[in-house]
Amino acid sequence: MPDSPSIVELLERLVALESVVGALEKTVAARDARIEVLEAENAELRRRLGQTPRNSNMPPSSQGLDKPAPKSLRGRSARRSGGQDGHPGRTLRQIENPDETVRHEPAACGGCGSGLADAVVAGVTRRQVFEIPQVTARVTEHQLIARRCACAAVTCAQAPPGVDAPVQYGPRLAAIVVYLLVAQFGAQKRVAQTVADLFGVPISQGSVAALTARAARRLDGDFLTAIRTALTAAPVVHFDETGFRVAGRLHWVHSVSTGKYSLLYVHRKRGRDAIDAGGILPAFTGIAVHDAWAHYDCYPQATHALCCAHLLRELIAAAELDPAATWAGQGIQALLALKDATDSLSTTPTFCCPAC
Repeated sequence: MPDSPSIVELLERLVALESVVGALEKTVAARDARIEVLEAENAELRRRLGQTPRNSNMPPSSQGLDKPAPKSLRGRSARRSGGQDGHPGRTLRQIENPDETVRHEPAACGGCGSGLADAVVAGVTRRQVFEIPQVTARVTEHQLIARRCACAAVTCAQAPPGVDAPVQYGPRLAAIVVYLLVAQFGAQKRVAQTVADLFGVPISQGSVAALTARAARRLDGDFLTAIRTALTAAPVVHFDETGFRVAGRLHWVHSVSTGKYSLLYVHRKRGRDAIDAGGILPAFTGIAVHDAWAHYDCYPQATHALCCAHLLRELIAAAELDPAATWAGQGIQALLALKDATDSLSTTPTFCCPAC
């Protein structure tokens, strides 16, 4: 039989084994750390791949035409569909004093066929039709008469204010053009087509742009000062920005709004220089509602609130990433309940900022 190892040899082997075990432990620890990093990267990539305009700040246009069917976040309600009790509603109702009344008489008795010209009126059934009269442009010609005096001098009449050219659009038509373009966000070509279709007045895209620019110049100065003053003094104001192409280059449309006032302006930058150019947030001390864009937080004199629509998206993303996270669903339901409670007290929507 071979000789048994001595105590010294056993100790040497033990030391060697401890060295191997230590090296293996370091290798395992390094792999665990690497696995942890990879798991975090995988979770982040999964989160990014799962981002949509519904659960992130991505714009709706980023999804193209591949949009899934919308999903409601609300559960089933015991209330019936349609208008609820106490809701004022907007049902068309008869009025007491119509603009025109047309009487319709029966031609003959439905029983014996006799004439009813002198018969007693037994009742009147009222039916009212709300209709827009035929709208056509009314052209007024202003003739400026020139007369020659006995002294041989010729004097011409002065045109009324606003009548400046041989042919032009009137103030009401100009107001309709500006309203369709600015208030209803119509495209210049469609506004021109709408005016031609509804009123029979030919107008070009260039004229639409010129009328709008003229109206904007008239609002410059005191009007913009009044809007900025009203927004700065408001208790709650919504701020937002979105990309916009100007002459093929990226600019930004900045929005500052309340339920009553709105200021939209275009700037070549998105950050603090552009926000300062709006003239609102630098002096604003109320509640500023916006998304998580970091530049808004550079104004500490205001109280900042995250737009509820963006908060809802974050909660949706958390719920989709980890279905076991019940807190996310609870937060969604609480947020929606708060919105319903707020809307029941006010006719002005308060859920999110206008550009969401």
